[in-house]
Amino acid sequence: MSAATGTPRTPDPLDLLDLDALLSPEERAVRDTVRRFCEEHTDPHIAEWFEAGELPDARGLAKRLGELGLLGMHLEGYGCAGMSAVDYGIACLELEACDSGVRSLVSVQGSLAMFAIWRFGSEEQKTTWLPRMAAGDAIGCFGLTEPDHGSDPGSMRTRARRDGTDWVLDGRKMWITNAPIADVAVVWAQTDEGIRGFVVPTDLPGFSAPEIKHKMSLRASLTGEIVLDGVRLPADAVLPDVHGLKGPLSCLSEARYGIIWGSLGAARSAFAAAVSYSREREQFGKPIGGFQLTQAKLADMAVELGKGHLLALHLGRMKDAGTLRPDQVSFGKLNNVREALEICRTSRTILGANGISLEYPVIRHMNNLESVLTYEGTVEMHTLVLGQTLTGLAAYR
Repeated sequence: MSAATGTPRTPDPLDLLDLDALLSPEERAVRDTVRRFCEEHTDPHIAEWFEAGELPDARGLAKRLGELGLLGMHLEGYGCAGMSAVDYGIACLELEACDSGVRSLVSVQGSLAMFAIWRFGSEEQKTTWLPRMAAGDAIGCFGLTEPDHGSDPGSMRTRARRDGTDWVLDGRKMWITNAPIADVAVVWAQTDEGIRGFVVPTDLPGFSAPEIKHKMSLRASLTGEIVLDGVRLPADAVLPDVHGLKGPLSCLSEARYGIIWGSLGAARSAFAAAVSYSREREQFGKPIGGFQLTQAKLADMAVELGKGHLLALHLGRMKDAGTLRPDQVSFGKLNNVREALEICRTSRTILGANGISLEYPVIRHMNNLESVLTYEGTVEMHTLVLGQTLTGLAAYR
């Protein structure tokens, strides 16, 4: 309804449930600001970056994102914006409506690298790194996944040993977003005291981060290995306030929350392309949107997009209230990424051969979501998290 007249609004194909009415003026302002940023700085170039498999001037982009307050935006203090979880989720949605690679840059910086330092770091670590990272003057990455250990991080082989008062790190991490340009890496390693996290400046001897090429997904994202060959760190490089897997897993939960929202952005972009195309493309003498099977596809996609948005908003309100549990984050990540990928695949069928062209965003989002589906926890792992919550039995141990 229109507040002024009481008359029904014209339906918005991208928001049949009028979910916009559930957002506060501040939340709508965040959405509009990030959307304008993408329209100006990234949307005109993203297909070219994806095709070339590069993110040109990633540091410049990070700096502009920092100026907008999007890096670590949901953290308090140290130059961070201190905004709400819903604000952060909305920003992730708009960034991923452009491309998953752009959202990943922000997520890894804020919800993994910065969050780890903010939540578990010493005051010196926080003051040294967080203001620079919030401003986009320093880039961070998060070293957990290894070549042979993804879903089972407790079996990681990266090792940190004491040598006098120093620590010495040896090992490898794999599929690390931002690693090739990072100034600091949060690295998790086995020690005699259990798993510990370390704040590792990337200019130290023995640290290297070769870029991973030949990706067919997240091509507009810088991904690398982390190679640690006798990297020597002072005693105060360790994150003091956490031991064991609690540290990295809590960081992953932060990142997964952003993905719950971000995946909807990719889905919305693909769905919008399908709706527009269905109105313009003619076959058998009329637009293909006039055929029942096409309308059935569009209706199903609209339903799943609306449900996913309601779920994200509900979980965001819970996170802001301090009541959100990790299994509920798994619920959201499992559902929204899976349904977003299906929306992209169905949109591709509506566009036909044009669906595989980078002249449209659909195949790019579809390829990106193939990575989003399995990073920060595979479908199998999130399914088993929910299974354990339902039965009290851990099936993956």
